Amino acid sequence: MKQGIYEIKSNVKIAKDVYRMVLAGDTSAITAPGQFVNILLEGKYLRRPISICDWDDNTITLIYKVVGSGTEQMAAMQSGSLDLLVGLGNGYNTEKCGDAPLLIGGGVGVPPLYGLCKALIAAGKKVQVVLGFNTAEEVFLKEEFEDLGAAVTVATADGSIGVKGFVTTAMEALDYDYFYTCGPEPMFRAIEKAVEVSGQFSFEERMGCGFGACMGCSCKTKYGNKRICKDGPVLEREEIIW
Repeated sequence: MKQGIYEIKSNVKIAKDVYRMVLAGDTSAITAPGQFVNILLEGKYLRRPISICDWDDNTITLIYKVVGSGTEQMAAMQSGSLDLLVGLGNGYNTEKCGDAPLLIGGGVGVPPLYGLCKALIAAGKKVQVVLGFNTAEEVFLKEEFEDLGAAVTVATADGSIGVKGFVTTAMEALDYDYFYTCGPEPMFRAIEKAVEVSGQFSFEERMGCGFGACMGCSCKTKYGNKRICKDGPVLEREEIIW
């Protein structure tokens, strides 16, 4: 983990209530897809945890949804700088999957799967992606995943684009030997019932410190208590107590 000041290079709206922010600064603390940053915002007591969508040697790309006063404050920022804690969480383990992994994202759980997809394709994996949204106006990153070389299926609850239904509906026709997912817990519970292979879940959880000191995001697993911010946010299917 590193703390630093990051310059806002761009901050644009890409879907309904969804923004892409690119920050310039030190990315050396980022070691795996699925990690996150914790952002200090003026006037806010707690930092805001945001998953890392992508990164290179000099920039971090964050995709976030406006859901409260903190992210609303972020959406209004077109320049300036932000104080970040970077390289938080364990991230996805890319070495445990087979040759045909499936990536399943729901809403704002989609962004960390993009960096994961890049890493898996670079490793020679045949990646399939299922993206779940409520309606067509909420869809984002579909073309970007396709540009990486992944086979992408979109599911919308109202059927306005892609498969009508939930991600589990779209998964029925696919063959895969491992899965990675990020999204809301109700989606996770549906996936848990639908899949027969092993995989990794990245949990969304309210956090205090973001690096394991406050114990505010602890959860029980089959192997004892784990902190979502430090020991997660990624947990393996076999250790989760539903």
